[in-house]
Amino acid sequence: MKKAWPLIALAAVPFVLLLAAQSEQAVKAGDEALGTRRYEDYDTPRFCGTACHTDIFQQWTQSMMSQAYTHHWDEIEYFRLAVPHAEKDPAMAQAQEGCNGCHAPIAFLAGDVPPPRPEKNSRANESVSCDLCHTVTGFSGDVPFNFNWISVPGKTKYGPRGGGDSPEHNLQQSAFLASSEFCGTCHNEKSPFGAWVKATQLEFQEGPYAREGFRCHDCHMTYAPGRSAAMGNTYPDVRQHLFHGAHDPGKVRGTVELRIHPDIREAEPGETVKFTIVLFNQKTGHKFPTGSVEDRIVWMHVEAQDSKGQVHHLPVDKKGFPGEDTTIAGEALAYQDMGIPLGKPDFPGVARDGVPAGDRIFRMAYFDPQGRMTIQQWNTKSFGVDYRFGPRESKIETCTFSLPASLPPGPLTVTAALYYQKLIKSIADLLNVPAEEAEPLKVNEHSTTVMILD
Repeated sequence: MKKAWPLIALAAVPFVLLLAAQSEQAVKAGDEALGTRRYEDYDTPRFCGTACHTDIFQQWTQSMMSQAYTHHWDEIEYFRLAVPHAEKDPAMAQAQEGCNGCHAPIAFLAGDVPPPRPEKNSRANESVSCDLCHTVTGFSGDVPFNFNWISVPGKTKYGPRGGGDSPEHNLQQSAFLASSEFCGTCHNEKSPFGAWVKATQLEFQEGPYAREGFRCHDCHMTYAPGRSAAMGNTYPDVRQHLFHGAHDPGKVRGTVELRIHPDIREAEPGETVKFTIVLFNQKTGHKFPTGSVEDRIVWMHVEAQDSKGQVHHLPVDKKGFPGEDTTIAGEALAYQDMGIPLGKPDFPGVARDGVPAGDRIFRMAYFDPQGRMTIQQWNTKSFGVDYRFGPRESKIETCTFSLPASLPPGPLTVTAALYYQKLIKSIADLLNVPAEEAEPLKVNEHSTTVMILD
Protein backbone atom coordinates (compact mmCIF):
# COMPACT_ATOMS: atom_id res chain seq x y z
CA MET A 1 0.00 0.00 0.00
CA LYS A 2 1.11 3.54 -0.59
CA LYS A 3 2.54 5.17 2.50
CA ALA A 4 0.68 8.10 4.00
CA TRP A 5 2.16 11.42 2.98
CA PRO A 6 3.43 13.42 5.96
CA LEU A 7 2.04 16.79 6.86
CA ILE A 8 5.07 18.79 5.89
CA ALA A 9 6.04 21.36 8.49
CA LEU A 10 6.14 24.75 6.81
CA ALA A 11 6.46 26.89 9.89
CA ALA A 12 9.78 28.13 8.59
CA VAL A 13 8.09 29.51 5.48
CA PRO A 14 6.86 32.98 6.48
CA PHE A 15 4.75 33.46 3.38
CA VAL A 16 2.19 30.72 4.09
CA LEU A 17 -0.35 33.34 5.09
CA LEU A 18 0.19 36.90 3.95
CA LEU A 19 -3.19 38.12 5.04
CA ALA A 20 -1.82 40.71 7.44
CA ALA A 21 -0.99 42.79 4.37
CA GLN A 22 -4.64 42.60 3.39
CA SER A 23 -5.94 44.43 6.49
CA GLU A 24 -6.64 41.05 8.06
CA GLN A 25 -9.73 40.67 5.95
CA ALA A 26 -11.23 37.19 5.93
CA VAL A 27 -10.16 35.72 2.61
CA LYS A 28 -11.45 32.21 2.04
CA ALA A 29 -9.52 29.39 0.38
CA GLY A 30 -10.21 25.91 -0.94
CA ASP A 31 -13.81 24.71 -0.91
CA GLU A 32 -14.87 27.73 1.14
CA ALA A 33 -13.83 30.12 -1.65
CA LEU A 34 -16.60 28.91 -3.97
CA GLY A 35 -18.67 31.88 -5.11
CA THR A 36 -16.73 34.48 -3.11
CA ARG A 37 -15.56 36.51 -6.16
CA ARG A 38 -16.82 37.82 -9.48
CA TYR A 39 -15.44 37.28 -12.95
CA GLU A 40 -15.02 41.05 -13.18
CA ASP A 41 -12.51 40.94 -10.33
CA TYR A 42 -9.93 39.38 -12.67
CA ASP A 43 -8.32 40.62 -15.87
CA THR A 44 -8.49 38.32 -18.87
CA PRO A 45 -5.27 36.75 -20.17
CA ARG A 46 -5.74 38.60 -23.45
CA PHE A 47 -5.81 41.89 -21.58
CA CYS A 48 -2.45 41.00 -20.02
CA GLY A 49 -0.97 39.87 -23.32
CA THR A 50 -2.22 42.41 -25.83
CA ALA A 51 0.32 45.18 -25.33
CA CYS A 52 2.48 44.44 -22.29
CA HIS A 53 3.29 40.79 -21.56
CA THR A 54 3.11 39.76 -25.19
CA ASP A 55 5.80 37.09 -25.27
CA ILE A 56 4.84 35.51 -21.97
CA PHE A 57 1.20 35.49 -23.07
CA GLN A 58 2.07 33.60 -26.26
CA GLN A 59 4.02 31.04 -24.25
CA TRP A 60 1.06 30.60 -21.93
CA THR A 61 -1.36 30.07 -24.83
CA GLN A 62 0.59 26.97 -25.86
CA SER A 63 0.85 25.55 -22.35
CA MET A 64 -1.50 23.19 -20.55
CA MET A 65 -2.20 26.00 -18.07
CA SER A 66 -4.23 27.70 -20.79
CA GLN A 67 -6.04 24.42 -21.58
CA ALA A 68 -6.73 23.08 -18.09
CA TYR A 69 -10.47 23.45 -18.70
CA THR A 70 -10.69 23.12 -22.49
CA HIS A 71 -8.33 20.19 -23.09
CA HIS A 72 -10.34 17.38 -24.68
CA TRP A 73 -9.70 14.66 -22.07
CA ASP A 74 -10.30 17.05 -19.17
CA GLU A 75 -13.61 18.11 -20.71
CA ILE A 76 -14.69 14.52 -21.33
CA GLU A 77 -13.64 13.33 -17.89
CA TYR A 78 -15.43 16.21 -16.19
CA PHE A 79 -18.71 16.24 -18.11
CA ARG A 80 -19.11 12.52 -18.81
CA LEU A 81 -17.78 11.14 -15.53
CA ALA A 82 -17.30 13.66 -12.72
CA VAL A 83 -20.48 15.74 -13.08
CA PRO A 84 -22.91 12.81 -13.54
CA HIS A 85 -21.19 10.91 -10.72
CA ALA A 86 -21.72 13.88 -8.40
CA GLU A 87 -25.35 14.14 -9.47
CA LYS A 88 -25.93 10.49 -8.62
CA ASP A 89 -23.96 10.48 -5.35
CA PRO A 90 -24.00 13.58 -3.10
CA ALA A 91 -20.80 12.35 -1.44
CA MET A 92 -19.08 13.05 -4.76
CA ALA A 93 -20.09 16.73 -4.87
CA GLN A 94 -16.41 17.63 -4.67
CA ALA A 95 -15.96 16.15 -8.13
CA GLN A 96 -18.41 18.63 -9.64
CA GLU A 97 -17.23 21.66 -7.70
CA GLY A 98 -13.63 21.00 -6.72
CA CYS A 99 -12.29 20.05 -10.15
CA ASN A 100 -12.78 23.67 -11.14
CA GLY A 101 -10.70 24.98 -8.25
CA CYS A 102 -7.65 24.03 -10.29
CA HIS A 103 -8.95 23.58 -13.84
CA ALA A 104 -11.15 26.69 -14.03
CA PRO A 105 -10.32 28.62 -10.85
CA ILE A 106 -11.93 31.95 -11.75
CA ALA A 107 -15.17 30.16 -12.64
CA PHE A 108 -14.95 28.40 -9.28
CA LEU A 109 -14.42 31.66 -7.41
CA ALA A 110 -17.35 33.17 -9.30
CA GLY A 111 -19.58 30.26 -8.29
CA ASP A 112 -20.09 29.29 -11.93
CA VAL A 113 -20.17 25.54 -11.24
CA PRO A 114 -20.43 23.49 -13.29
CA PRO A 115 -19.23 26.01 -15.86
CA PRO A 116 -20.58 26.11 -19.40
CA ARG A 117 -19.01 23.62 -21.76
CA PRO A 118 -15.94 24.93 -23.59
CA GLU A 119 -17.84 25.46 -26.84
CA LYS A 120 -19.84 28.21 -25.08
CA ASN A 121 -16.58 30.19 -24.82
CA SER A 122 -17.26 31.48 -21.32
CA ARG A 123 -14.56 32.85 -19.05
CA ALA A 124 -14.11 29.37 -17.65
CA ASN A 125 -12.12 28.77 -20.84
CA GLU A 126 -9.37 30.98 -19.44
CA SER A 127 -8.38 27.94 -17.37
CA VAL A 128 -5.40 28.81 -15.13
CA SER A 129 -5.02 32.46 -16.06
CA CYS A 130 -2.37 35.13 -15.53
CA ASP A 131 -4.39 37.14 -13.06
CA LEU A 132 -5.32 34.16 -10.93
CA CYS A 133 -1.71 33.17 -10.27
CA HIS A 134 -0.41 36.71 -9.87
CA THR A 135 -3.03 37.58 -7.25
CA VAL A 136 -2.20 34.62 -4.99
CA THR A 137 -0.71 35.70 -1.67
CA GLY A 138 -0.23 32.34 0.06
CA PHE A 139 -2.19 29.29 1.10
CA SER A 140 -4.37 28.28 4.00
CA GLY A 141 -3.38 25.51 6.39
CA ASP A 142 -0.27 23.42 6.88
CA VAL A 143 0.00 21.63 3.54
CA PRO A 144 -0.67 23.00 0.05
CA PHE A 145 -3.38 20.91 -1.61
CA ASN A 146 -6.89 21.03 -3.09
CA PHE A 147 -6.63 24.63 -4.36
CA ASN A 148 -6.13 26.10 -0.89
CA TRP A 149 -4.36 29.07 -2.44
CA ILE A 150 -5.52 32.52 -1.32
CA SER A 151 -6.32 34.94 -4.13
CA VAL A 152 -6.68 38.67 -3.46
CA PRO A 153 -7.51 40.37 -6.77
CA GLY A 154 -6.86 44.04 -7.26
CA LYS A 155 -4.29 46.49 -8.53
CA THR A 156 -1.43 44.75 -6.69
CA LYS A 157 0.13 41.86 -8.60
CA TYR A 158 2.65 39.45 -7.13
CA GLY A 159 5.73 38.14 -8.88
CA PRO A 160 9.47 37.51 -8.59
CA ARG A 161 10.36 41.22 -8.52
CA GLY A 162 9.04 44.20 -6.64
CA GLY A 163 8.95 47.85 -7.60
CA GLY A 164 8.76 49.18 -11.14
CA ASP A 165 5.04 49.85 -10.83
CA SER A 166 3.22 50.32 -14.10
CA PRO A 167 0.14 52.44 -14.84
CA GLU A 168 -1.85 49.23 -14.84
CA HIS A 169 -0.77 47.65 -11.57
CA ASN A 170 1.52 47.74 -8.57
CA LEU A 171 4.24 45.12 -8.32
CA GLN A 172 5.01 43.32 -5.10
CA GLN A 173 7.71 40.72 -4.74
CA SER A 174 6.43 37.35 -3.56
CA ALA A 175 8.64 34.57 -2.28
CA PHE A 176 5.58 32.36 -2.29
CA LEU A 177 5.10 32.45 -6.05
CA ALA A 178 8.71 31.29 -6.43
CA SER A 179 8.18 28.36 -4.06
CA SER A 180 7.26 24.78 -4.78
CA GLU A 181 4.46 25.09 -2.22
CA PHE A 182 2.70 27.43 -4.64
CA CYS A 183 2.64 24.64 -7.22
CA GLY A 184 1.46 22.21 -4.54
CA THR A 185 -1.83 24.03 -4.04
CA CYS A 186 -3.04 22.34 -7.22
CA HIS A 187 -0.51 19.57 -7.83
CA ASN A 188 -1.36 17.93 -4.51
CA GLU A 189 -4.89 16.62 -4.12
CA LYS A 190 -6.88 14.53 -1.70
CA SER A 191 -9.97 12.58 -2.69
CA PRO A 192 -13.17 12.78 -0.61
CA PHE A 193 -11.87 9.63 1.11
CA GLY A 194 -8.67 11.36 2.20
CA ALA A 195 -6.42 9.60 -0.33
CA TRP A 196 -3.57 11.58 -1.89
CA VAL A 197 -4.63 11.13 -5.52
CA LYS A 198 -2.09 13.74 -6.62
CA ALA A 199 1.09 14.32 -4.64
CA THR A 200 3.59 15.71 -7.13
CA GLN A 201 4.84 18.52 -4.90
CA LEU A 202 4.94 16.26 -1.83
CA GLU A 203 6.96 13.72 -3.83
CA PHE A 204 9.33 16.50 -4.83
CA GLN A 205 9.56 17.80 -1.26
CA GLU A 206 10.65 14.36 -0.05
CA GLY A 207 13.17 13.89 -2.83
CA PRO A 208 16.82 14.82 -3.33
CA TYR A 209 16.30 17.88 -5.51
CA ALA A 210 14.32 19.82 -2.93
CA ARG A 211 17.02 19.12 -0.36
CA GLU A 212 19.54 20.60 -2.78
CA GLY A 213 17.56 23.82 -3.16
CA PHE A 214 15.77 23.20 -6.45
CA ARG A 215 12.17 24.27 -7.04
CA CYS A 216 9.50 23.10 -9.47
CA HIS A 217 10.09 26.25 -11.54
CA ASP A 218 13.69 25.28 -12.28
CA CYS A 219 12.46 22.56 -14.66
CA HIS A 220 8.99 23.76 -15.65
CA MET A 221 9.54 27.56 -15.82
CA THR A 222 13.16 27.87 -16.86
CA TYR A 223 15.17 31.10 -16.76
CA ALA A 224 16.21 33.01 -19.87
CA PRO A 225 17.43 36.54 -20.61
CA GLY A 226 14.72 38.88 -21.82
CA ARG A 227 11.86 41.14 -20.85
CA SER A 228 8.79 40.12 -18.90
CA ALA A 229 6.98 43.19 -20.26
CA ALA A 230 7.41 44.69 -23.73
CA MET A 231 8.32 48.14 -22.40
CA GLY A 232 10.13 46.89 -19.32
CA ASN A 233 13.73 46.29 -18.38
CA THR A 234 15.85 43.47 -19.72
CA TYR A 235 16.73 40.86 -17.09
CA PRO A 236 19.06 37.86 -17.19
CA ASP A 237 16.54 35.61 -15.46
CA VAL A 238 13.03 35.97 -16.84
CA ARG A 239 10.89 32.97 -16.02
CA GLN A 240 9.59 31.35 -19.19
CA HIS A 241 5.89 30.51 -18.91
CA LEU A 242 6.16 27.22 -20.79
CA PHE A 243 4.96 24.88 -18.04
CA HIS A 244 6.19 21.93 -20.09
CA GLY A 245 5.49 18.62 -18.39
CA ALA A 246 3.55 15.40 -18.80
CA HIS A 247 1.85 16.53 -22.03
CA ASP A 248 5.08 17.62 -23.70
CA PRO A 249 6.83 14.84 -25.66
CA GLY A 250 10.13 16.67 -25.44
CA LYS A 251 9.90 16.70 -21.66
CA VAL A 252 9.00 13.03 -21.39
CA ARG A 253 11.54 11.63 -23.85
CA GLY A 254 14.72 10.53 -22.14
CA THR A 255 13.26 10.76 -18.64
CA VAL A 256 14.42 7.24 -17.87
CA GLU A 257 17.64 5.73 -19.20
CA LEU A 258 17.76 1.98 -19.70
CA ARG A 259 20.44 -0.54 -20.60
CA ILE A 260 20.04 -4.24 -21.32
CA HIS A 261 22.71 -6.96 -21.19
CA PRO A 262 22.71 -10.78 -21.36
CA ASP A 263 24.36 -13.18 -18.94
CA ILE A 264 26.12 -14.92 -21.87
CA ARG A 265 27.13 -13.68 -25.32
CA GLU A 266 26.98 -16.96 -27.24
CA ALA A 267 24.28 -19.61 -26.96
CA GLU A 268 22.80 -22.57 -28.78
CA PRO A 269 19.09 -23.14 -29.50
CA GLY A 270 17.45 -24.74 -26.47
CA GLU A 271 19.65 -22.90 -23.98
CA THR A 272 18.38 -20.23 -21.59
CA VAL A 273 19.65 -16.66 -21.64
CA LYS A 274 18.86 -14.19 -18.90
CA PHE A 275 18.66 -10.52 -19.82
CA THR A 276 19.01 -7.81 -17.19
CA ILE A 277 17.60 -4.35 -17.74
CA VAL A 278 18.70 -1.43 -15.56
CA LEU A 279 16.38 1.59 -15.65
CA PHE A 280 17.40 4.92 -14.12
CA ASN A 281 15.22 7.99 -13.59
CA GLN A 282 17.76 10.69 -14.26
CA LYS A 283 15.41 13.56 -15.05
CA THR A 284 12.42 14.10 -12.75
CA GLY A 285 12.48 15.61 -9.27
CA HIS A 286 9.27 13.76 -8.45
CA LYS A 287 8.07 10.28 -9.29
CA PHE A 288 7.55 9.18 -12.86
CA PRO A 289 4.78 9.01 -13.80
CA THR A 290 3.22 11.56 -11.47
CA GLY A 291 0.09 13.70 -11.31
CA SER A 292 -2.89 11.88 -12.77
CA VAL A 293 -1.32 8.48 -12.12
CA GLU A 294 -4.68 6.78 -12.47
CA ASP A 295 -4.75 7.73 -16.17
CA ARG A 296 -1.11 7.43 -17.15
CA ILE A 297 0.82 4.30 -17.87
CA VAL A 298 4.55 3.65 -18.29
CA TRP A 299 5.66 0.20 -19.38
CA MET A 300 8.69 -1.75 -20.57
CA HIS A 301 8.50 -3.99 -23.62
CA VAL A 302 11.31 -6.43 -24.46
CA GLU A 303 11.58 -8.32 -27.72
CA ALA A 304 14.20 -10.31 -29.58
CA GLN A 305 14.71 -10.34 -33.35
CA ASP A 306 16.56 -13.32 -34.80
CA SER A 307 18.81 -13.38 -37.88
CA LYS A 308 15.83 -14.10 -40.16
CA GLY A 309 13.78 -11.20 -38.83
CA GLN A 310 11.36 -13.18 -36.68
CA VAL A 311 10.34 -11.32 -33.51
CA HIS A 312 9.97 -12.98 -30.10
CA HIS A 313 8.30 -11.23 -27.14
CA LEU A 314 10.10 -11.61 -23.79
CA PRO A 315 7.80 -11.26 -20.75
CA VAL A 316 9.34 -9.80 -17.62
CA ASP A 317 10.34 -12.15 -14.79
CA LYS A 318 8.11 -11.88 -11.75
CA LYS A 319 9.70 -10.65 -8.52
CA GLY A 320 6.99 -11.82 -6.12
CA PHE A 321 6.34 -8.62 -4.16
CA PRO A 322 2.84 -7.88 -2.77
CA GLY A 323 0.55 -6.27 -5.34
CA GLU A 324 2.81 -7.16 -8.25
CA ASP A 325 -0.15 -8.31 -10.33
CA THR A 326 -1.06 -4.69 -11.13
CA THR A 327 2.49 -4.08 -12.44
CA ILE A 328 2.51 -6.88 -15.03
CA ALA A 329 0.27 -6.43 -18.04
CA GLY A 330 -2.48 -8.97 -18.49
CA GLU A 331 -5.97 -9.44 -19.85
CA ALA A 332 -7.89 -8.34 -16.74
CA LEU A 333 -10.86 -5.98 -16.91
CA ALA A 334 -11.05 -2.94 -14.63
CA TYR A 335 -12.64 0.49 -14.09
CA GLN A 336 -16.10 -0.94 -13.43
CA ASP A 337 -17.04 2.11 -11.33
CA MET A 338 -17.34 4.14 -14.54
CA GLY A 339 -20.70 2.42 -14.79
CA ILE A 340 -22.04 4.78 -12.10
CA PRO A 341 -21.74 8.05 -14.07
CA LEU A 342 -22.39 6.26 -17.37
CA GLY A 343 -25.68 4.90 -16.03
CA LYS A 344 -24.63 1.27 -16.53
CA PRO A 345 -25.03 -0.56 -13.20
CA ASP A 346 -23.74 -3.84 -14.66
CA PHE A 347 -20.81 -2.32 -16.51
CA PRO A 348 -18.20 -5.11 -16.85
CA GLY A 349 -15.24 -2.75 -17.22
CA VAL A 350 -12.69 -2.45 -19.98
CA ALA A 351 -9.15 -3.72 -20.50
CA ARG A 352 -7.05 -2.71 -17.52
CA ASP A 353 -3.75 -2.25 -19.35
CA GLY A 354 -4.01 -2.38 -23.12
CA VAL A 355 -0.32 -3.25 -23.56
CA PRO A 356 1.30 -6.61 -24.40
CA ALA A 357 0.72 -9.20 -21.70
CA GLY A 358 3.80 -9.83 -19.60
CA ASP A 359 5.25 -6.33 -19.97
CA ARG A 360 6.30 -4.56 -16.78
CA ILE A 361 4.14 -1.55 -15.83
CA PHE A 362 5.54 1.19 -13.63
CA ARG A 363 2.39 2.45 -11.93
CA MET A 364 0.45 2.85 -8.73
CA ALA A 365 -3.07 1.44 -8.99
CA TYR A 366 -6.02 3.45 -7.61
CA PHE A 367 -8.88 1.51 -5.98
CA ASP A 368 -12.48 2.55 -5.43
CA PRO A 369 -14.36 1.88 -2.14
CA GLN A 370 -15.21 -1.61 -3.42
CA GLY A 371 -11.54 -2.41 -4.05
CA ARG A 372 -11.81 -2.22 -7.83
CA MET A 373 -9.19 -0.46 -9.94
CA THR A 374 -10.41 3.01 -10.96
CA ILE A 375 -9.40 5.98 -13.07
CA GLN A 376 -11.88 8.21 -11.23
CA GLN A 377 -9.62 9.95 -8.76
CA TRP A 378 -12.54 11.42 -6.84
CA ASN A 379 -13.75 7.86 -6.20
CA THR A 380 -10.37 6.64 -4.94
CA LYS A 381 -10.16 5.23 -1.42
CA SER A 382 -6.91 3.24 -1.47
CA PHE A 383 -3.85 2.40 -3.54
CA GLY A 384 -1.93 -0.58 -4.80
CA VAL A 385 1.81 -0.96 -4.64
CA ASP A 386 3.70 2.15 -5.72
CA TYR A 387 5.99 0.82 -8.43
CA ARG A 388 6.85 4.11 -10.10
CA PHE A 389 10.32 5.60 -10.56
CA GLY A 390 11.44 7.86 -7.76
CA PRO A 391 13.89 10.71 -8.39
CA ARG A 392 17.34 9.30 -9.23
CA GLU A 393 16.02 5.78 -8.61
CA SER A 394 17.25 2.75 -10.52
CA LYS A 395 15.13 -0.36 -10.99
CA ILE A 396 16.42 -3.70 -12.22
CA GLU A 397 14.24 -6.03 -14.26
CA THR A 398 15.06 -9.39 -15.85
CA CYS A 399 13.69 -11.42 -18.73
CA THR A 400 14.56 -15.10 -19.04
CA PHE A 401 14.44 -16.38 -22.62
CA SER A 402 14.42 -20.09 -23.42
CA LEU A 403 15.82 -20.08 -26.93
CA PRO A 404 13.51 -21.97 -29.33
CA ALA A 405 14.99 -25.06 -30.93
CA SER A 406 14.16 -23.58 -34.33
CA LEU A 407 16.14 -20.39 -33.72
CA PRO A 408 18.39 -19.72 -36.73
CA PRO A 409 22.12 -19.16 -36.23
CA GLY A 410 23.43 -15.63 -36.27
CA PRO A 411 22.93 -12.49 -34.21
CA LEU A 412 19.91 -12.29 -31.92
CA THR A 413 19.17 -8.62 -31.22
CA VAL A 414 17.25 -7.97 -28.02
CA THR A 415 15.72 -4.54 -27.43
CA ALA A 416 14.19 -3.13 -24.27
CA ALA A 417 11.97 -0.09 -24.82
CA LEU A 418 10.15 2.07 -22.31
CA TYR A 419 6.84 3.67 -23.33
CA TYR A 420 4.59 6.35 -21.86
CA GLN A 421 0.90 6.86 -22.50
CA LYS A 422 -1.25 9.68 -21.12
CA LEU A 423 -4.44 7.60 -21.05
CA ILE A 424 -5.25 3.88 -21.09
CA LYS A 425 -6.35 3.11 -24.64
CA SER A 426 -9.45 1.13 -23.66
CA ILE A 427 -10.76 4.15 -21.75
CA ALA A 428 -9.97 6.47 -24.64
CA ASP A 429 -11.88 4.16 -26.97
CA LEU A 430 -14.86 3.85 -24.63
CA LEU A 431 -15.25 7.60 -24.14
CA ASN A 432 -14.27 8.65 -27.68
CA VAL A 433 -11.24 10.58 -26.50
CA PRO A 434 -9.11 11.82 -29.42
CA ALA A 435 -6.54 9.20 -30.39
CA GLU A 436 -3.59 11.49 -29.60
CA GLU A 437 -4.29 11.11 -25.89
CA ALA A 438 -3.65 7.36 -26.01
CA GLU A 439 -0.75 7.28 -28.45
CA PRO A 440 2.33 5.57 -26.98
CA LEU A 441 5.43 7.73 -26.70
CA LYS A 442 8.79 5.99 -26.65
CA VAL A 443 10.72 7.28 -23.66
CA ASN A 444 13.93 5.41 -24.38
CA GLU A 445 15.33 2.13 -25.67
CA HIS A 446 18.52 0.07 -25.77
CA SER A 447 19.60 -3.08 -27.58
CA THR A 448 22.11 -5.86 -27.03
CA THR A 449 23.17 -8.90 -29.07
CA VAL A 450 23.65 -12.60 -28.44
CA MET A 451 25.26 -14.80 -31.10
CA ILE A 452 23.26 -17.95 -31.77
CA LEU A 453 25.53 -20.83 -32.70
CA ASP A 454 24.89 -23.69 -35.13
